[in-house]
Amino acid sequence: MSATIITDRLSLATVAEVSARPGVAGPAVDPRALGTGMVHFGVGAFHRAHQAVYTEDAATATGDTRWGILGVTGRSARVAEQLGPQDGLYSVLTKARDTSSLRVVGSLRGVAFPGTGSEEVLRTLAAENVHLASLTITEKGYPRKLGGGLDLGNPAVAADVAALKAEVAGRGFAGPGRTPLGLLARGLARRHASSGAPFAVMCCDNLMSNGGVTRGLVLELAEAAGAERLLEWLDAAVTFPSTMVDRIVPATTEANRREAEQLLGRRDEGLVVAEPFGQWIIEDNFPGPRPAWERAGAVITGDVGPFELAKLRMLNATHSLLAYLGALRGHATIADAVAAAGLVEEARRLQRNDIIPTLTAPPGTDLAAYGESILDRFANPNLGHTTIQVAMDGSQKLPVRILGTVADRLSAGEVPLSGALLVAAWMVFVYRGRDANGRSLPLDDPMAEALRAAADGSEAGLAGRLLAVKEIFPAELADHPEFRTAVAEAVRKLLSEVP
Repeated sequence: MSATIITDRLSLATVAEVSARPGVAGPAVDPRALGTGMVHFGVGAFHRAHQAVYTEDAATATGDTRWGILGVTGRSARVAEQLGPQDGLYSVLTKARDTSSLRVVGSLRGVAFPGTGSEEVLRTLAAENVHLASLTITEKGYPRKLGGGLDLGNPAVAADVAALKAEVAGRGFAGPGRTPLGLLARGLARRHASSGAPFAVMCCDNLMSNGGVTRGLVLELAEAAGAERLLEWLDAAVTFPSTMVDRIVPATTEANRREAEQLLGRRDEGLVVAEPFGQWIIEDNFPGPRPAWERAGAVITGDVGPFELAKLRMLNATHSLLAYLGALRGHATIADAVAAAGLVEEARRLQRNDIIPTLTAPPGTDLAAYGESILDRFANPNLGHTTIQVAMDGSQKLPVRILGTVADRLSAGEVPLSGALLVAAWMVFVYRGRDANGRSLPLDDPMAEALRAAADGSEAGLAGRLLAVKEIFPAELADHPEFRTAVAEAVRKLLSEVP
């Protein structure tokens, strides 16, 4: 007998019926009662499984219905097309080791695609009932040049600067936003011109001092547009709190969708999958109202830095190590890599020998125990988090996840051998393009073309050629003789394992 195909969609018209089904938790707050109080750029799976859930839980805990979210997609309209017919509703399938649970989330009250909805985004950012914007646009979404600072040579950035000039001059709508930060800056300019009400911009991406990075780029956009009065207002009335976010959100599979369909009795095109664990550390730096995220389990603190650094170096670097080594050895998922002989030991060595000596433990944190909890989460076989998904965008991730650790260990007079192994595993991943079984390993990276060109050549010179990619490796690391030797030796060993 063939499987039943469910065509009716999750929506406001069906949410009450869906929420009454066994095994389904519906929105605790009626989505129709939510006003829009914030805008989120990068309304992908991570946001829907993390910040949107915390925001709904905060509304449930307090009864404060001001904090519905307008989500803004990236360059594709796909998420808007998925969620528009569902009235912004979607479900989160939480996968523990042996069990699953499903909840419908209703905090997302609209989705705009910048190609057709930039004016809606600008109006919403300017509205006095909207008090903050947040971002999960990934590391590559921040248009920075080598060494930091806004990349004014990027045509998309140049177009956004021109549109910002038009907004500041009062010439009206100047076309779709080309970058998330450009569209955000235009919305802030419109807010300044209308009410001037204070505002917060909250970066939730894996960047060190992510609030400061975002603030610097927004100010540079305003400077490039010659918007002096806007700059004064940004300095006086807009804050950029830093955050640290953590939850594993693997890509949704068709098997996940079928599982959710059976529970919902409806098709959910916006389904996301997540682990049970979640963490959100937020800098207490808001000039106006915000959701009571602490009532949903978030930590509000005066200093995010120690939490941020520990997570980026402990969790994200270990994730990358397991992704590259696991993919090269033919392991499809991170859980498979953790279970494979020798790889979890490499992960522990990276944490204990190289990373922990560079960290100051966040309050109440035992770093060794934190590392073990990370490996335990990675071992969850029910998540299906693929090595290929974690391996993408390596050129953007390596500087944030491991190169700071490498620099700190070298400054302390130690050669970080496990850090060198991670760098080498990425290099072989780029160079080989296949695993030990001959299967293709796609290079999904904004620098893919340049990386392939740099990697091309003999095996013996691979490490040196890729270390010379200055967009990734600062000279003090690339030219350090002992680090170069350690990377080259790790590359040689890995190449012998992946013929």
